[in-house]
Amino acid sequence: MDLGLAGKKALVTGSTKGLGRAIAETLMAEGASVAICSRTEADVEAAVEAMNGAGHAGQCVGAVCDAAELESVEGWIGSSAEQLGGIDIYVHNTSGKPQRKLADWVNNHNIDLVSLVGGVAAAKEAMADGGGSLISIGTTATAEHFASGSGSYSAFKAAVTNWTLGQAQVLGKEGIRCNVVSPGPIMVEGGDWDMIKANMPEFYESSQKVHPAGDLGQPQDVANAVAFLASDAARHINGANLFVDGGFCKRVNY
Repeated sequence: MDLGLAGKKALVTGSTKGLGRAIAETLMAEGASVAICSRTEADVEAAVEAMNGAGHAGQCVGAVCDAAELESVEGWIGSSAEQLGGIDIYVHNTSGKPQRKLADWVNNHNIDLVSLVGGVAAAKEAMADGGGSLISIGTTATAEHFASGSGSYSAFKAAVTNWTLGQAQVLGKEGIRCNVVSPGPIMVEGGDWDMIKANMPEFYESSQKVHPAGDLGQPQDVANAVAFLASDAARHINGANLFVDGGFCKRVNY
């Protein structure tokens, strides 16, 4: 199926590694040009060079951006739109790590939520010009009890999910579809589940055993879902929260 992504312009936050990198590369493979970002200049430069040298149909540009600072996010959006010639797809992927102290929850507030709401406000005009797609990366931990219960990570992911889906009709009227992709346990090299496997093997193995597929998902599983929702093939899907968990969650999702 031709997803119709050739020639599209996409911005993906937090995208030099992990899920964000897989999403950006998948969009490029489908013919979209992509802007990526990270707090670390060396990571951005290395990722841009590697992604442009991988033979993808689309091209990549990148810049340093601190998602905890809205002005930095706004600046990255503006420069990326100028470099790419517009914005068709905006993928909100950045998220703060779980915080141990209540006072530090402000980090998740800024990185997860403020950067989303403010970033979409900055990108909205360009996205609405001809139609656009907003996709936020959530988590299945917002919908079902998991591990030690809700902390700063899943609590603010819940806020991200609620806000994004709540914009389906608001921004939908302006031609911008708003959807969420919620991964279950995904094995990312150097990521959270990789560290859990190394440091909490019993918990990792118990999670693996109750997974219907017998193993965790891969970043490509999430990237494929994002590419579909961003594409013309999903033109009539707006306000959906797509779980990518291989059936890990036990609830019946009516």
